[in-house]
Amino acid sequence: MARTNSIETIQKTLDLAGQELRILHQISQSISSTLDLDRVLRETIDLVVDVTRGDSCLVYLLDETGDNLVLRASKNPHPRLMGKIAMRMGEGITGWVAQEVQLVAIARNASKDSHKYEAFLSVPIVSPPSDRVIGVINVQHRRTHRHSDSEKTLLSIIGHQVGGAIENARLYQETAQKSTQLSTLAQVGQIIASGTYLDEMLQLIVRIIAETMQARVCSIMLVDAQKNELVIKASKSSSEEYWRKPNLKIGNSLISRVVKAKAPLMVRDVTKEESYQYPELATKEGVRSLLSVPMILKDHVVGVINVYSAEERVFSREDQRVLSTVADQAALAFENTKLNVAIQESQEALQTRKLVERAKSILQKQANLSEEEAYKRLQQQSMRTRRSMREIAEAVILSSELS
Repeated sequence: MARTNSIETIQKTLDLAGQELRILHQISQSISSTLDLDRVLRETIDLVVDVTRGDSCLVYLLDETGDNLVLRASKNPHPRLMGKIAMRMGEGITGWVAQEVQLVAIARNASKDSHKYEAFLSVPIVSPPSDRVIGVINVQHRRTHRHSDSEKTLLSIIGHQVGGAIENARLYQETAQKSTQLSTLAQVGQIIASGTYLDEMLQLIVRIIAETMQARVCSIMLVDAQKNELVIKASKSSSEEYWRKPNLKIGNSLISRVVKAKAPLMVRDVTKEESYQYPELATKEGVRSLLSVPMILKDHVVGVINVYSAEERVFSREDQRVLSTVADQAALAFENTKLNVAIQESQEALQTRKLVERAKSILQKQANLSEEEAYKRLQQQSMRTRRSMREIAEAVILSSELS
């Protein structure tokens, strides 16, 4: 009888081991077949829930700072919560698991709110070969659930397997993103080198930025130093109302901070910022998060570039770096355009003076006038006909050549 029980125990152990091997093989096949990070996370969630028969599963990943764990995938919580729930390393059970790289299993009373869940299992997601923590997997049960040793071991192995797949997917995503960003910078450089008119140039730049950063609204505002205002010069938005909003006084407004500090600004939700002057318009446009960077030239801010997302978003350092690079290029284009306009105006003024001098000389000879009298006649004719001195001078010269 004892021998029979022993055989049954061994058989159950073998069956369980076989089941675990099948699960690990399934996970290995699933997560190694794609470099799509979202798909890796979705398949991980599904497999973990299937293995543990959990009622809920959440995956937190460390952000690029390495200080915060951000909810990136889940089973049951609403998709709108993705990217919006975050905690610092060491904060709560999840933060502790990431910081200490240790598993935590709670069979009952895991939550103070009994309506949420009873049992809780949390394991670190580790990236091989350095065993660096990159996230945490949490499994929740509504009812009391004793986690077996094999269950805890299996989930820990999953945490290690998934870690490598997530790192590969992230690397692929970052490489693709950098390729897109380099393409953006190249396009902006081509626009600036083309010598396009400033307004048209800025409009092309905001369109490219909006497409690259998947922005709901993108705008370029230039500083009017005389009026101490920020003026919208280019915009990519869903409505004309954004274009028509009044110029922004450089004072205590949200965007003014960028001008005064000469530094980028990131805001998670502009509709909740007291210093944001157009919350109703933001709601109407459907914008939430803001990344604003200064256009700096010779240590002076000449404008700002604003990017608004449709959903709450944490802009990355790479987003900030690329937008700042574009802002530097746009500032240089603005300065070059101003110089070109100044040179053109100077050349036109010189040409006008030459024409006026020639017209004066013709009038002096034809009407026997002094230089002062000839100039006054040109001036009076200009005022009477409401034409420029250049046009009057050209008319005098043409008449002289035809006579």
